[in-house]
Amino acid sequence: MKLYTIHAGNFKLDGGAMFGVVPKSMWQKLNPPDENNMCNWAMRCLLIEDEGRLILIDNGMGNKQDEKFFGYYFLNGDDTLEKSLAKNGFTKDDITDVFLTHLHFDHCGGSIEKVGEKLLPTFKNATYWSNENHWQWATNPNDREKASFLKENILPINESGNLKFIESKNGIQFSENVHIRFVNGHTESMMLPQIKYKNHTIIYMADLLPSVAHIPIPYIMAYDTRPLETLKEKKSFLAEAHEKDYILFFEHDPEIECCKLQLTNKGIRSKEIFKLTEI
Repeated sequence: MKLYTIHAGNFKLDGGAMFGVVPKSMWQKLNPPDENNMCNWAMRCLLIEDEGRLILIDNGMGNKQDEKFFGYYFLNGDDTLEKSLAKNGFTKDDITDVFLTHLHFDHCGGSIEKVGEKLLPTFKNATYWSNENHWQWATNPNDREKASFLKENILPINESGNLKFIESKNGIQFSENVHIRFVNGHTESMMLPQIKYKNHTIIYMADLLPSVAHIPIPYIMAYDTRPLETLKEKKSFLAEAHEKDYILFFEHDPEIECCKLQLTNKGIRSKEIFKLTEI
């Protein structure tokens, strides 16, 4: 089994939205904003090579949106999904499985590409994995989340015939070395892969903990649909992760890929900070 960090570029989001009720005087020290109060964030995906499968976890926002869209979210940096795959010796046609933690545009936008006037699967040989609860939530979106669920990113997956659903049950096995955790604070039935790797347990954090800066309990995004549920999920997860010495893999931290945790007089915080290749 091998793991590869796959970079799909960076984008910008409003710092206040990313840190919720935490005052700017505090969060700006963690991720300094630009003149428009926008902070830069990674779209860090994970590729798992295991048992003859190439499993890509999330795939960034893609590049098919119009100029107006990118004027809001400022896709930036030299990394692209395709370039990052090539750097590790793969092409998009090698991917056998696309695992979507949830269907917000910055996690699934790379699933579909525009070819002429057609919207087609980017990974033509892959099965795309979601779960029925979240799929229904995303395809019949509430008004608050509607701007994050873009139909051009989602509906063509089903139309292609390549979509399959995972049972919405904690601990469900996806492959021999990958189990799935479900959380519901950020959005309905978001999936967190839990990976056995080199005698470690790695958790792909998606948007439960977008970055190291979000480890303190009150640091909860304003984007979360159920912030008090996120708070409970964070408390429970962090206690377990500290006790069992999990490795956390961050999708959105602009600098840090992985960390372990320690208990301090301020609560649970990051301890060792390292890259995936250092495991």
